[in-house]
Amino acid sequence: MKMATHSGRVSSGRDLNCIPDVGDVLTVVAKQGFDFLCMPIFHPRFKREFCDGPAMFRPGAQTRSDLLLSGRDWNTLIVGKMSPWIQTDSKKKKVRQNSEAALNQELNFTAYLGLPAFLIPLTQADNSNLARLLTNHIFTGHNSSMFWMRVPLLATEDLRDDIIENDPIDKQEDEEDERTWLWWHNFRTLCDYNKRIVLAIEIGQDLPSESAIDRWLGEPIKAAILPTNIFLTNKKGFPVLSKAHQRLIFRLYKLEVQFVITGTNHHPEKEFRTYLQYLEYLNQNRPPPNSYELFAKGYEDYLQSPLQPLMDNLESQTYEVFEKDPVKYSQYQQAIYRCLLERVPEDEKDKNTQVLMVLGAGRGPLVNASLRAAKQANRRIKIYAVEKNTNAIITLENWKYEEWGDQVTVVSGDMREWKAPEKGDIIVSELLGSFGDNELSPECLDGAQRFLKEDGVSIPCQYTSYLAPISSSKLYNEVRGCREKDRDPEAQFEMPYVVRLHNFHELAEPQACFTFVHPNRDPVINNNRYRILEFGVDVNTVLHGFAGYFETILYGDVILSIKPENHSPGMFSWFPILFPIKQPIPLKKGDTICVRFWRCNNGKKVWYEWAITSPSCSAIHNPTGRSYTIGL
Repeated sequence: MKMATHSGRVSSGRDLNCIPDVGDVLTVVAKQGFDFLCMPIFHPRFKREFCDGPAMFRPGAQTRSDLLLSGRDWNTLIVGKMSPWIQTDSKKKKVRQNSEAALNQELNFTAYLGLPAFLIPLTQADNSNLARLLTNHIFTGHNSSMFWMRVPLLATEDLRDDIIENDPIDKQEDEEDERTWLWWHNFRTLCDYNKRIVLAIEIGQDLPSESAIDRWLGEPIKAAILPTNIFLTNKKGFPVLSKAHQRLIFRLYKLEVQFVITGTNHHPEKEFRTYLQYLEYLNQNRPPPNSYELFAKGYEDYLQSPLQPLMDNLESQTYEVFEKDPVKYSQYQQAIYRCLLERVPEDEKDKNTQVLMVLGAGRGPLVNASLRAAKQANRRIKIYAVEKNTNAIITLENWKYEEWGDQVTVVSGDMREWKAPEKGDIIVSELLGSFGDNELSPECLDGAQRFLKEDGVSIPCQYTSYLAPISSSKLYNEVRGCREKDRDPEAQFEMPYVVRLHNFHELAEPQACFTFVHPNRDPVINNNRYRILEFGVDVNTVLHGFAGYFETILYGDVILSIKPENHSPGMFSWFPILFPIKQPIPLKKGDTICVRFWRCNNGKKVWYEWAITSPSCSAIHNPTGRSYTIGL
């Protein structure tokens, strides 16, 4: 929607059914603090007759004039609502046909007015005809309206009668929890995941289980409808929400959902604006974002191609972003510090000089971390800074001239081809990608370990990639939108993306995929891999792909991790990686997802292949690296 709101404010609307004068009501609603108004665009009791009946040829306007508001106000302040009597999936032919004509009239008038959104309720399981009509409207028009599908978290027939104020509802996942989600899932599937069809969840007095809420939060929620009757009353007579409702509201704030207040004032001693003021209070008192969330602001669910620093030279700004990470280089410094203390006893510190080789030195942050670690440990070191990017070499040479001096030797060239003048005690590198090995750290370090002493150490010494199944129609649509004209129509589903995962539902905890150890002492080094992973599913849902993470041991117990359960606090150098699948796979509670992952290397390039074999089979994605490879 094009509704502008102040930074940090709750974007909110008032839902009304009776609008005598739209201009006056807008003024009142604005004074109450709301940003927009949800209203019927035709009188809710005016049942037009299109097929037969006395009203079929009634003269005169069928609804109010668009001249009552300016075009800008229609575009930004009004959300239309479908007439409640429309039943496009009625079993009665006459009712269905009349409803079809009425809906088309309302959709067309919504487009004519240029409304930012139109609210359509889903009230039953079968909405096939509604889906067809809406899809046809989207494909035949040139308007840009969004369609908010109003879906309750729990169906009316599933609501409890014994609700206790402030008592969190803890139920097992069952039919009640998923009934309305299935309405939504089937509807958006019929509409082929159209990006303009989004969710407006209605939050009732009862809440579904935590797992069901997690599933809802993986959907494209644009609005949350809050009836006034879900608000409790505090000691001072003001409206408040239960703790369980507050937790849900906090999670919705993170998705930047717009809130719609519906219903009459249940706290007549207080003004209606107190409902909105309470939401603002919650917003002001929600947990502040951490440094990772602040850094990632604006990148949520934004797909990026993984870097290929081995094949491409990085730009100065790219180096600059990574160098700002407050955690990564302090951890590297700690790892090098511990390594130096263990390799050089106190009585040898004045005569034992450790040779460090910084492989892929970039603009020098690891060299500086190494020098700081040596000073901290009071140990002597000599550094070779090896970098293939000739542009970054200029930066390194300036560092050497201005700061480092003869303690550092700058080497311009590929570490795999460099002929080292002496063997090193420690090789230090930061060649890891979001999936650990996806920037070809194994191939680089295997090629460089020839100039490492027999008892030499690699920092990092080990790294493991992890995979977790996820559900996210937002990300599925983002991937689908990456189609390129001169490529295979589904090539975009056969490549990984670096992405700050935001609007998604992780279906199971991540499991270890590929592990690499350095130095690699295998007699024959082979970095091809094949892994079969199985994940249990505890909720009915849909699979859209896999999130990839990594964890690395730098030295001893010094680690870096982007796994959600033990993410290095404050570290933002890596976002997760996404492996999409071509077709969403419906999953039932109790299903087992079996995914097969391959890492392939033909000497010239490296690529991944992946396929699902349970509960149903998918095609093998990216065979022979036809859509995506990483150049050696």
